[in-house]
Amino acid sequence: MSEKNFDAWFVLKKRVHDRHAFSSRPGGDRFFQVRDVWFCSIGENIGHEQDGKHTYFERPVLIVQKFNHDMFWGVPLTSNLKQGRYCLEIFFAGRYSSAMHSQLRLWDARRLLRKIDRISESDHRQITEKIISILKLSGSPHERGASEPEGVVK
Repeated sequence: MSEKNFDAWFVLKKRVHDRHAFSSRPGGDRFFQVRDVWFCSIGENIGHEQDGKHTYFERPVLIVQKFNHDMFWGVPLTSNLKQGRYCLEIFFAGRYSSAMHSQLRLWDARRLLRKIDRISESDHRQITEKIISILKLSGSPHERGASEPEGVVK
């Protein structure tokens, strides 16, 4: 396992947090929309959470749902094509990538660095349908793929 560089990420994270709007519009110059793919400073994360790469700890992130000028739900993308319950292959910027639904989270627009592309409406529809199916709470936690927490006595 490679060594994590939490110290460098923490320094950058403070700069990202302090990033001021470049205009009077909320969100500054980072105007984003649903279906956009942006490079995003996602950071150096813990365990199996997806990490960013390079100087800005960046990774492509798909804007799944925009809540306002400053907040959105995003799904990190990877060039390692993956198949399964929590991934979906999409096409953008001339290549295929996998959207990692299990890594869906709320992001602040200050993390956005630069826009890469925009996915098709059909790919976005497939992604949102997959996320909705994951979030549906039908059946027992075991049937949904959840494992028992450690220390649980039955």
